[in-house]
Amino acid sequence: METASPFLISLIKGINRFSDWTGRFVSWFVLAIVLITFVVVVMRYVFNTGSVFMQESVLYFHNYVIMLGAAYALLKGAHVRVDIFYRPMSEKKKALVDLFGFLFLLLPTCLFIFYIAWDYVSASWAIMEGSQEAGGVNARYIFKTSILLMPSLVILQGIAESLRSVLTLTGHQDLAKQLEDHDEEHAL
Repeated sequence: METASPFLISLIKGINRFSDWTGRFVSWFVLAIVLITFVVVVMRYVFNTGSVFMQESVLYFHNYVIMLGAAYALLKGAHVRVDIFYRPMSEKKKALVDLFGFLFLLLPTCLFIFYIAWDYVSASWAIMEGSQEAGGVNARYIFKTSILLMPSLVILQGIAESLRSVLTLTGHQDLAKQLEDHDEEHAL
């Protein structure tokens, strides 16, 4: 059995590091959500005032956690799958299911999302779309950009997962297992 390509291994590791960094970065947005929500509640019930900007920023941060954290969830194996069938499978069968799932389900879905969202997001950027509310966050175009970033990041991580599956299918199970990043840290 020939050795696996060092380029392939470094590519998988690089994509995994990028997805891990992205997920850990957006995980800090959860703290921002909690703190801003606390401030909004105190402002509302103690000072009898409000801030549309702060309320919208909670929505923005929440959006980023979900949309930009999707690739991190894929990296960590936190996406939903039918484990009743998947778990007892051999490593090679799991690799086949993962590869098939990427090529025929995940990739086409993400490409479709990107394709249909392109004009929508482009139109928002063209007019530098702002908030519909007075005093809101005047960067709706950045909010909508996450619709393009999510499938891009998920495809990138899906490529790494697929390449890891190829390693398993070509007899490099030990190496593929080392590159697996599915530890018990499922939460952002």
